[in-house]
Amino acid sequence: MPVEIDEIDKIDKAIIREVQEDLSLEARPYRKIAEKIGITEDELLTRLNRLDEEGKLRRMGVILHHRESGYSFNGMGAWIIPEEKREEIGKLMATYDEISHVYERPTYPDWPYSLFSMIHGRSKEDVERVAKDISKKTGIEEYTILYSTEQLKKVSMKYFREEE
Repeated sequence: MPVEIDEIDKIDKAIIREVQEDLSLEARPYRKIAEKIGITEDELLTRLNRLDEEGKLRRMGVILHHRESGYSFNGMGAWIIPEEKREEIGKLMATYDEISHVYERPTYPDWPYSLFSMIHGRSKEDVERVAKDISKKTGIEEYTILYSTEQLKKVSMKYFREEE
């Protein structure tokens, strides 16, 4: 069910406006946001938790601008994994620092890959090393790596832009 805008108060809107932007790279970015809004860091975190619990905040995530971070090779590992092993192997993949996300998708007669892992590296060899290590640890040998060729979109959703 969509959340009505009038259900979100002025401070919550200000919080959402701030957290939909890039967080500053510092030890306490939420404190900086709280100071800008005029509340304490504890109140900010309490409100974020409440918004999440009430279903008004769907998720918060990090966008890694990997190319600017020196990770110019990115490969989507597409793995053929039996259904009963997907959760276990997905959790293992998620432990790798070089992997930003892992997800499951349905298979099709002409596309048997069920588990996907985005692997980041400074070279093609780095990406392949991670995939080979996963293969060795899991015994899964049926996989392919789909390399990124162009970044088409990497932006966050904007819900509140200016004072409303």
